Amino acid sequence: MMHHVCRMPNPVVILDLMTTRKPEQAVATNRKAHYDYAIEDTFEAGIQLLGTEVKALREGRINIKESFARIERDEVILHNCHINEDSHGNIMNHNPVRSRKLLLHRKEIDRLVNQTQKKGLTLVPLKVYFNDRGWAKLQLALAKGKRQYDRRDTIKKREDTREMARVMKDEGRGR
Repeated sequence: MMHHVCRMPNPVVILDLMTTRKPEQAVATNRKAHYDYAIEDTFEAGIQLLGTEVKALREGRINIKESFARIERDEVILHNCHINEDSHGNIMNHNPVRSRKLLLHRKEIDRLVNQTQKKGLTLVPLKVYFNDRGWAKLQLALAKGKRQYDRRDTIKKREDTREMARVMKDEGRGR
């Protein structure tokens, strides 16, 4: 009678695999989006890129400040995203401002269609980054545009919290 021995993998190897994964590296952020829009929800989307675009992204040559996403024929398309040409590229370089397809699950796309049509929300890119697997991802936000007085209110709140923090810090020092 033969007994099968179940061997556990070496725990050192498992820990080593866990530590080799890199955290996400932000390539570009759209800081003005938080100022211009009230963010309601965020999604992670893949970006359909060409090879030279990925190389340019790794060099950090992207601008998403003026970009936006739109739903066209049940696909989410990113517009006005400027990815500079690759520095080592040749005649086969990409068009820097071409429209790029965003990769989302069907249920997510249906939810985005629903939210943008019924509530009048906008799709705004917040940041572009490489995930732990090395794939380029875009953080997409469902957002509502702020009015001028909303922006002023946001600035006022931020200044008030800074002022309170400064006063608390000074009181803590005994001044």
